[in-house]
Amino acid sequence: MKLGRLNHIGVATPSIPDSIAHWRDVMGATKIHEPFDMPVQGVKVCFVDTPNTQIELIEPLGADSPIHGFLAKNPLGGQHHVCFEVPDIHAAKAEFEAMGKKVLGEPRIGAHGTLIFFVHPKDMGGMLTEIMETPKEAH
Repeated sequence: MKLGRLNHIGVATPSIPDSIAHWRDVMGATKIHEPFDMPVQGVKVCFVDTPNTQIELIEPLGADSPIHGFLAKNPLGGQHHVCFEVPDIHAAKAEFEAMGKKVLGEPRIGAHGTLIFFVHPKDMGGMLTEIMETPKEAH
């Protein structure tokens, strides 16, 4: 597996508006995208551009959201995952599985509109890792 571009760092938050204020007022972010709901995944998402990647702010839409459980353990929020790009999502999934890594579910459409999957933190040095097919318009 060849390490691809870091696409974003996912940050769980109890409040996207509060997090936007932090990234704008404390960190100096100038490009903050409009938040949007992803009901299928149970989250609201907002991307903050940085000079070399993005921060994905993730807020639960309800008590059944996977982010809700993360925030129960980490009430202030925090780093949830890292996301790397790959040219072919299905080949990447097969490679991770061939290495014995636990892939969490089948590839599905993520917040960038491209296919994604996650690899369990226990198999990735303690980090939940999102693998994302490189958006076609990006390269």
